[in-house]
Amino acid sequence: MAGQPADGVARSPLPAGLYLVATPIGHARDITLRALDVLRDADGLAAEDTRRTRQLLDIHGIQVGDRPLVSYHDRNGPARRPQILGWLAEGKSIAYASDAGTPLVADPGYRLAEAAREAGHQVTVVPGASAVLAALSVAGLPTDRFYFGGFLPTKTAARRAALTELAGVPGTLVFFESPRRAADALADMSYVLGPERDGALARELTKAFEEVRRGSLADLAEEAAEDPPRGEVVLLAGPRGVEATRADASARLDAVLGAALETLSVKEAARSVATELGLPKREVYARALEMAKVAD
Repeated sequence: MAGQPADGVARSPLPAGLYLVATPIGHARDITLRALDVLRDADGLAAEDTRRTRQLLDIHGIQVGDRPLVSYHDRNGPARRPQILGWLAEGKSIAYASDAGTPLVADPGYRLAEAAREAGHQVTVVPGASAVLAALSVAGLPTDRFYFGGFLPTKTAARRAALTELAGVPGTLVFFESPRRAADALADMSYVLGPERDGALARELTKAFEEVRRGSLADLAEEAAEDPPRGEVVLLAGPRGVEATRADASARLDAVLGAALETLSVKEAARSVATELGLPKREVYARALEMAKVAD
């Protein structure tokens, strides 16, 4: 595998192991110097899309030389993993680059990293660009808490069910989406999360035509239907207001307590529910007494 590189540039040996290399999400210069070093010095390269990786290497003057550059993605992962694990077992250094951004974030590299760790190989991250963090930075929504939901389901019913599970999350919600489904996804976000909830649509992040649309989820859905976005899309929904969040918590407490009171005494139900929901026992007991009185 190793040998004199075709570009004539001496390489510095890397310690054996799997290197998860973050690559640009848009602009080709959104890559760290360390990432370039690893891509230059690794004994072998694996990439979700070898064409994009070759293009990136060409831009930065890094030649593959006689090193292997193999594809690794969802479809060929089970067949390709043994080959890569074999190289690692030989004491080689292998750099894995995703299609764009940070490997393992909505990316097939998770299984590869998991298998490498289970086999006792060193797994090292080479951090860099992330569409999730880039979108949060420019969306104008709260960033102290956020939840990354990956790609939403493609069918309306499944998508609404997934959003319903996340409706009470006390933070900004972030999703990846294809441009052709952005309008439908925003419409379902408006339906489930509330039409007035603040949101944002970010596209082509760090590229020449970067755009961020901000507004209510209802307005964003309407705009996306009339003017469909192009390129890579990230959808965001801001957190619910304090009062709405409290209402959700109160409704959940009542639902769980109501079920418990059907089979347990007030004291037993309060103790059980307080433990389950992580709430103060005194608060839950007081609410249980109120519900029991109404039931009587």
